[in-house]
Order: sequence, then C-alpha cells, then structure tokens
Amino acid sequence: MDSDYGSTRDIERVIQEYVPGKQVTLAHTIANPTADLCQKVGVDPAEAIGILNMTPGETAIIAGDVAIKAANVEIGFLDRFSGAIVLTGSIGAVDASLESVLSTLDQVLGFSVCRCTRT
Repeated sequence: MDSDYGSTRDIERVIQEYVPGKQVTLAHTIANPTADLCQKVGVDPAEAIGILNMTPGETAIIAGDVAIKAANVEIGFLDRFSGAIVLTGSIGAVDASLESVLSTLDQVLGFSVCRCTRT
C-alpha cells in the first residue's frame, strides 16, 4: 500500500532569520515613577526613568556614553546584547539625554529612530 503519510515531498519549509537593522525602537520617559516601580525595575528612586531599546545591541554602549555626557543622568542598566538601556535622573535630564541619543544616532550614525514618548 502506497501512502504519503509522513512524506516530506509536499511540505513547505520557511527559514526565518533575525537581521537587526540600525534602529532605535523605543525611547520613553517615565515621569515621577513610584518607589515600587523603581524597585521592580531595579533602580534607585528617581524623578524619572528613561528607557531605550536599539539594534544592534552593541549600540547601547554608544547610546550610554552619549546619554551621560548630555545631561546629569545615571545608567541604571545597560545590556550590550539586547540593546536595552535604563537611565535615571530628573525629568529634564532624562528627556535631554534621550533626545541627544536619538539625535546622535540619527544624524551621526544614520540610524532609523523613533520619537521619544512620555508617561
């Protein structure tokens, strides 16, 4: 008895690859976070938390450098593998740092950047 059950002749295969582009996918300021949120995020209480995510992940090193030189912020977290950065400081300082990072990555390195948002 001929059976095609289990045959691989008609199976379509899709191979997916993740190819990171030069982009900033998230730039957000959390103004006046609660102490509980700061604790859960793993940062000291601050007036504001800034969050960035970018690809390739190593760009986080450049962004961190730009951020701390642009304004009086501290880096609460930086992961060069995932491209995530968490900044803390005053609302104005976090906003200024995020805008400086976006501007530098856009104008100097030719990245595609998102707009900065705030809650």
